[in-house]
Amino acid sequence: MKNIILLGAPGAGKGTQSERLVAEYGIPQISTGDLLRSERKSQSALGQEAAGYMDSGKLVPDDLVIRMVEKRFAEKDCAAGFILDGFPRTVEQADKLGEMLQKSGKSLSAVINIVVAEDILIKRLLGRRKCPACGANFNVYFNPPAQEGVCDVCGAQLEQRKDDNEETIRERFLVYQNQTQPLVNYYRGKGLYAEIDGEQAADEIYSRLRQEVEKLCGQG
Repeated sequence: MKNIILLGAPGAGKGTQSERLVAEYGIPQISTGDLLRSERKSQSALGQEAAGYMDSGKLVPDDLVIRMVEKRFAEKDCAAGFILDGFPRTVEQADKLGEMLQKSGKSLSAVINIVVAEDILIKRLLGRRKCPACGANFNVYFNPPAQEGVCDVCGAQLEQRKDDNEETIRERFLVYQNQTQPLVNYYRGKGLYAEIDGEQAADEIYSRLRQEVEKLCGQG
């Protein structure tokens, strides 16, 4: 069983690398960001409550996130393992996660931190665009579409996330530094932690990520 957490600041590439782990190991990615955006789009009570925090770049309160993750863990596809992306983000959430796993007879296998310099992260976030029709991703700085604002795959107009503006991005980094960085020491102390350079090419990042996952999971 592989129960994996991916850590990293916004824009570090956790989502991209999670998708590759899902394809290789056949276990689900649990992204609180995706789940919250889905709730928001459906205008559920949880989504409406979370919207104000998301728009201002602040962390959604623990009680909202924990309720959502508990519900997700109960689904059948989590029985063989999972990849957590965006949770836990605080030591308090990490403690709660440990309690949830212990109740179900599970434990964490690996915690991998994808490390990228702040100036590169800002450009990644400011430049990213997504196609609402087919889901293709682009970046105006690193992977621009052939025609500005138009999806190469299906021709739809690309969209930028509302929270991808410089003021909000800097607020997100401040929140990350103050609340999420302590997780590094938390998991390092448990012997589950490794970090990789997230400024390499995507294939190189994944190769190193897979090596660390296999090494840490092999310890258990």
